[in-house]
Amino acid sequence: MIKVQVRQNESLEAALRRFKRQCNQSGLFAEMKDRKFHMKAKTARRLAGKERIQTIRRAERARRQDRY
Repeated sequence: MIKVQVRQNESLEAALRRFKRQCNQSGLFAEMKDRKFHMKAKTARRLAGKERIQTIRRAERARRQDRY
């Protein structure tokens, strides 16, 4: 559970920004987005495989740029 206490002389907007930042860093928003709709196991595995391939390709591109 994420808790944010409003500090002394802190505006409510600043506390809300801290709360949203903590939610983003903890992955709460991403998990809520994933759970919004049911996905079959086969579809989830297929998408996970595509994400792995994208990550590998992105790392290879970054490595090639570092060489030059």
